Amino acid sequence: MPKIKVCGVTDAVFAKAAAQRGVDYLGVIFVARSPRCVTQAQAQEIAQAARTARPVKPPRIVGVFVEQTAREIAELATAVPLDVVQLHGAYDASDVAALKAKGLEVWRLYDGAAAGEDATLLDGQVGKRRGGTGQLADWSLVAELKQQGRRVVLAGGLSAENIAAAAATGADIFDVNSSLETAPGVKSLKLLENFLRSFNACCR
Repeated sequence: MPKIKVCGVTDAVFAKAAAQRGVDYLGVIFVARSPRCVTQAQAQEIAQAARTARPVKPPRIVGVFVEQTAREIAELATAVPLDVVQLHGAYDASDVAALKAKGLEVWRLYDGAAAGEDATLLDGQVGKRRGGTGQLADWSLVAELKQQGRRVVLAGGLSAENIAAAAATGADIFDVNSSLETAPGVKSLKLLENFLRSFNACCR
């Protein structure tokens, strides 16, 4: 059964509400130039609120990184704590292995190659090592990656209006962000509920 990740969460109140509504993953962004960037303290509050709201099978907390070293990521992941790290920068197989050795699940932005990650992220700018643009990814790559035995996270411009079509690709996790916002970094519970209705109608 496909799962949902809500990325760019910036406050604990929304995190609690999302957890109560069954969201599978909550993403916190540690990229300074992003309007959705959070501090370690904010991430801790978000994680605690989500896990308290749904103590039985709580949402997994995903940290999004671009510039930090594997060591810095591991330290932050322990402090929050994070369940998953999502890598958008120039990270290679040694970085992935180091993070997995810390017990972390690792997702990595698709760049044409595999580096031992647990899941491959498709976003709107393949090969740019960034993602997070809100542009649609190349959905045709999902089938190719699935044939290679990879677990696929599909991001980039997902919304209530296109989630049924996105689900038809067969991706494992759907990563939604800006379509749930009233302003960059400001998530709307009403928009989340609308998205979940559309998702549940086609996928659950």
